[in-house]
Amino acid sequence: SRVWFLTSKRKYIDRLSWLTHTILMLYNYLEFKIIEREIIMDNEELLTYDEDLSLKVFVVLSRALQSIKKRVEEDIKCLGLNPTEFSVLELIYSKGDQPIQKIGEKVLIASSSITYVVDKLENKKLIRRKPCPNDRRITYAVITEEGTELMDKVFPKHKAAMREICGGLETKEKEILIEQLKKLGLHAQSM
Repeated sequence: SRVWFLTSKRKYIDRLSWLTHTILMLYNYLEFKIIEREIIMDNEELLTYDEDLSLKVFVVLSRALQSIKKRVEEDIKCLGLNPTEFSVLELIYSKGDQPIQKIGEKVLIASSSITYVVDKLENKKLIRRKPCPNDRRITYAVITEEGTELMDKVFPKHKAAMREICGGLETKEKEILIEQLKKLGLHAQSM
């Protein structure tokens, strides 16, 4: 049994090493082709090509996001929550008590919608409001025992569903994509 495990582990490492080598070779080849293309093109052609690529990035990114959101929403609907409610509940479940006024910027929803979402979660007895003892202007959203029980049950399933939804990418590809999207987002924000 131990020999089988070591043999399987060695095969896995060999495959992983081959895959890493192949990805690096492909990356180097593509980088070479891009440099070759840049040398051949004049500045005007290069600008047009870059503009076309930028439009394609936007279209591909939008379509990918639309497909991913659709799958995530289907997964969340099974829980009797909408995606916004789930996002707020997941934030409080993962990060602890949150000032209601700050939830919007953390889960990317309009501040005008926060009260409505918190009210719905409170009516479902998944969270409750708790005044800040030091500042009466601040009210915290706190997960209830029912909310914790629900998230303990469904969050591992949600994570598995997210892994499946993003299964079209290998782990290293996900890491690279995260870095590239952060870079793109920060650039767009700084404009």
